[in-house]
Amino acid sequence: MQTLTITSPDDWHLHFRDGDMLKETVPATARCFKRAIVMPNLVPPVVNAQMATEYKQRIMEAVPAGAEFEPLMTLYLTNQTTRQDIKDARAAGVTACKLYPAGATTNSDAAVEGIDALFPVFEEIMQQNMLLLVHGEVTEAEIDIFDREKAFIDKYLQKIVSTFTDLRVVFEHITTKDAVDFVVASSDNVAATITPQHLLLNRNDLLVGGIRPHNYCLPVLKRNTHQQALRNIVASGSPKFFLGTDSAPHEQHKKENACGCAGCYSAWSAIELYAHVFEELGALDKLEGFASHYGPDFYGLPRNTSTLTLIKQEWQIPTSITPPSGEPIVPFFAGETVSWKLQQS
Repeated sequence: MQTLTITSPDDWHLHFRDGDMLKETVPATARCFKRAIVMPNLVPPVVNAQMATEYKQRIMEAVPAGAEFEPLMTLYLTNQTTRQDIKDARAAGVTACKLYPAGATTNSDAAVEGIDALFPVFEEIMQQNMLLLVHGEVTEAEIDIFDREKAFIDKYLQKIVSTFTDLRVVFEHITTKDAVDFVVASSDNVAATITPQHLLLNRNDLLVGGIRPHNYCLPVLKRNTHQQALRNIVASGSPKFFLGTDSAPHEQHKKENACGCAGCYSAWSAIELYAHVFEELGALDKLEGFASHYGPDFYGLPRNTSTLTLIKQEWQIPTSITPPSGEPIVPFFAGETVSWKLQQS
């Protein structure tokens, strides 16, 4: 096979950031994705309908001329979020609400403490036919960082999905066999996104031979048995698992730091990275479902009608990208060779 044509894909989880960074991240995403679920963890976070509307406008101003791209906005849940906030967000066209446990990831200090207190808000999200997107980790200091996803399932997620049976829940950027098993065993109202880094790497790639800060993300990379569980489930073609890059840009100096930040910037090579993985798995025939069909189906949105073509061609991911801000970024899988490349129109 020398070419692969699929329905145009969407990215169901990414970080654009804001300001000048949008001039880098939005074109990188719009080159191949038609829609993207935009994370709301800005500073300050996107906590109401007006902020979501204004942020969407800033994103649209960065879309390249002639590109067809739609950002799908999300609301950042806090302990101050009200039912009215959810109603207003729905009326403004916001697609989903994002649950971050406080301190779980970049810019999550304002997030939720005491998740049970938000049950009335979850009920309103369900009634408004919006989705709940979950960063599924506990943040208690006594819980080992490699165990935090499973602990979140046991402590919170089981209860959320059993209490709100009609609520559509996306367990985002899952990293463990425990998460795979939970989603498979749950109702059709529970799905998950999987990133390229968690399919391509495991914790050896973070720690062996020295700490590799550009492979540091949250949730953190897990052992290879968990990586294999993720690879097995995407190769199976299960419609409960779909593409979400969690692409998250950070300047090189913020990653290569005494306390480096979490996040992998994969936007410029995302669809190629996924194709690389699916070819390794002997499952290229499953890529279109994962990248282009299962996400919109779960979100209740139409599938895209255009197509995208990948060419069988080895190329090397750049070792550095310089966005308009002038501060270099090291992209995910920098310097590595992948086997498929997006055909330029």
